[in-house]
Amino acid sequence: MARRPLPRILSNGTAQIARSRELARTAADSATDVLHPLITITRGLRRLASAGRRRWADTPKDKRGPLLFLVASVILVVVLVPYGPLLAAITLMAAAAWQGRDRTPPAPEGPDESQTQRLQSLYEALVPYFSAAEDPAPLFAHGGDWEKAFPAYEFDGGGRISHLVVRYPAYFTDGEADSRARIEQLLTAKSGRSREYHFTWDEEGNQLTIGVLAPLPTDIAAQRFVTAPGETVLGFTDPTQVHRTLPLTHGEEQRDVPPVVWRTGVRSTEPNLLVMGQPGSGTSTLLRSIALQALQYGDVLIVEGGGTGEYACLTGRDGVLAVECGLAGALASLEWAAQETERRLIAANRARQSGHPAPDDTRHPLWIILDRPSAFAHVATADGYQDPQSLLQVPLRHGRAANVTVVVADQFDCADTLSDAVRQHTRARVVLGPATPTQLEAVLGAPPHTTPIAQIPPGRGYARLGNGPVHRLQVPATPDPYDDATNDAHRQAVLALLPPRTTPADAAETMPTEVVPAEAAVEAAVAESS
Repeated sequence: MARRPLPRILSNGTAQIARSRELARTAADSATDVLHPLITITRGLRRLASAGRRRWADTPKDKRGPLLFLVASVILVVVLVPYGPLLAAITLMAAAAWQGRDRTPPAPEGPDESQTQRLQSLYEALVPYFSAAEDPAPLFAHGGDWEKAFPAYEFDGGGRISHLVVRYPAYFTDGEADSRARIEQLLTAKSGRSREYHFTWDEEGNQLTIGVLAPLPTDIAAQRFVTAPGETVLGFTDPTQVHRTLPLTHGEEQRDVPPVVWRTGVRSTEPNLLVMGQPGSGTSTLLRSIALQALQYGDVLIVEGGGTGEYACLTGRDGVLAVECGLAGALASLEWAAQETERRLIAANRARQSGHPAPDDTRHPLWIILDRPSAFAHVATADGYQDPQSLLQVPLRHGRAANVTVVVADQFDCADTLSDAVRQHTRARVVLGPATPTQLEAVLGAPPHTTPIAQIPPGRGYARLGNGPVHRLQVPATPDPYDDATNDAHRQAVLALLPPRTTPADAAETMPTEVVPAEAAVEAAVAESS
């Protein structure tokens, strides 16, 4: 039976509706323009009537009689005079048109004196960078006209520049990072250092656009995010950087915030994550947030090198295989993780060769979270044992096919102790806390298009997923609920996300049966060496 085509009203109905709306909007604008005098006179008559009622209400009662007699006399005279009613109607319409005029004060055209002085000083500061002696008609010159160089500008309530478009000559080396960095540093200093600026270089049009970024929200607590399996929310960024928002709960309010979503799994192009930062910058907070989200769909293995008990709240919880803080436990846990990755790969390969789907235990996500592995590297070197990072080669190289994800966090002062496998196979990068432009570019692989601020809140930094753009990032507040200095609301939010504890805390330090022999062997080796 031949397929009948859809009626035209259904096939192109959307275009017709849009065209009808545009026609209706155009007709409404035209009618407003045509009826503008009538609207003005009607508004004026309403204002005159209101003024008459106020005058009548303010007149004392003993004087209202003479006032009525005076009004009646004027009306009688107007009626008796030749062409009196016509002249009275014209006078009334003129008065109504005058009273009904738009009294909104016109917006000032151009900047005021202080704004002009600020733009002129900025123009003079850019002259050494955007001028050349052999230029016959320089765009930037001392004492020149800044209006040609700044075609668009905006100021905030404090009189500081909030948006600026700079035209620069074509011979400026805007393709060199050092040249752009000098201009960005100068504009930041002249416009105010206490704000964050976003720079957009249009190399084809020889224009630079500067915009002031609003501060990222720091009051978003940990919660269940509306994400699909394999999606992890690293934090939140600017609405202009991503095309997606998440509905969040903030007390009794609901709001939509643009997130930075990291996708893991078999189809991910950046299956592993590296987090770098300074002490107190919020790296452990980010790892706790990732662990709580990962426990929704998979198992988590945590190795903490700092030994501060940042993840004690996860000990013995459902889905948490272990929380290791010692060298022996870290070696045994990572050895088991490497063997488990190999087992998953072999099982999945055999299933594919037999024409069957992969077993369920190979599709169950496994997360390996390491916080400060450099601390173990120093201890292992001193005691003559292998670096625990050497056991990450298999999960890092082949973990994507086995649904194994590795997250590593460390500090800048220990960056040289990271293994080559960690550097090469962590394509998702996050930098938290204060960092120099050199450090940002070394970790992220590209410099951010924003300027850092002096006072950075905890959990604030930058993120880059693979070869994508560099995003500003604010990690959701996920503190240690056992810390006495934690905000009570944030503590309750984290406790509400913790899985139930089915294993006693004192027995939760034991790994699964596959790891116990390896851990015993390591402890025996330590005992023999001592």
